Amino acid sequence: MASRPILGPAVPNPSLDRIEGLLIDIDGVLTVSWKPLPGAPEALQSLRAAGVPFRLMTNTSEITGRELVEKLRSARFDVEPAEIASAAALTAHYLRATHPGARCFVLGGAPSREDLASIDLVEDNADVVVIGGASWSLAWEDMNRALRMVLAGADLVGMHSTFSWMTDEGMVLDAGVLLLRGLEAATGRTAVVCGKPSPQAFEAGLGLLGLPPERVAMIGDDVVTDVLAAQACGLTGVLVRTGKFRPEALRDADGRPDLVVDSIADMPALLR
Repeated sequence: MASRPILGPAVPNPSLDRIEGLLIDIDGVLTVSWKPLPGAPEALQSLRAAGVPFRLMTNTSEITGRELVEKLRSARFDVEPAEIASAAALTAHYLRATHPGARCFVLGGAPSREDLASIDLVEDNADVVVIGGASWSLAWEDMNRALRMVLAGADLVGMHSTFSWMTDEGMVLDAGVLLLRGLEAATGRTAVVCGKPSPQAFEAGLGLLGLPPERVAMIGDDVVTDVLAAQACGLTGVLVRTGKFRPEALRDADGRPDLVVDSIADMPALLR
């Protein structure tokens, strides 16, 4: 299917001439349930061949960063560990910087504990409660334990605040439902979010690229978490019509992407 670019009011032409680097979501942009989307591996290869630096920003916390690289390579994506900025890695950086030596309890996203190897992980009396992904094995007692620790004074940190994501079986709920509509409401506390859509996630991505926001585009399938959040940090926002994209979500959003394309397969030509 031919690309049908939709241009936002703030961008005069769709060539993206000023863009020198990319932040790219994984779920829904490159893969769905770790199966490559049509043209996505080739697009990433074309971007690399053209010398366009990129970082893959993902809120995935159900597998480790090591496994993430392996899955992407198995799906025909030629990626290096340094090119991936996961929510778990960003959370580990935040905890080391702002809560050095803190005792941390992780709720959900159990595999991401491997990416928190430098953090003191405990099961009780934590200084910080960290919300990972909406794990399939999330236990009711663990949720209550997290609630009690936050009520007792523990700080609340979220790896991300995504509400849902797309699998090959359809949409499923994610940690944002528990984090923003659960523990925050039950405790009256506001969580610090390390992954998308927090500003510090995009600032970290820019730091990894070594580029200013006006020279970077964020490509995502979530108009709020990926695109509008990136635009609020000064990046160009590109929405793809894959993954969780729904026309009604775009129509009802509080802002408009700079560009809407059918898939990431359209990006190499636009960047040229």
